[in-house]
Amino acid sequence: MLSMAAISAMRCNPVLKAFHARLRAMGKPPKVAITACMRKRLTLLTALLRAKTKWRTA
Repeated sequence: MLSMAAISAMRCNPVLKAFHARLRAMGKPPKVAITACMRKRLTLLTALLRAKTKWRTA
């Protein structure tokens, strides 16, 4: 379930899209890059919940 959410976020979220592109440019395999995006997404969501804020793009 997390992988599908991460794949969707990589396509639509500019922050995760850039993060995934950077990992792939460094030579990381696709599944490793997706797993890193899943972890980053969970970390971002946890931080948003802890701070009680909404997502804002720069």
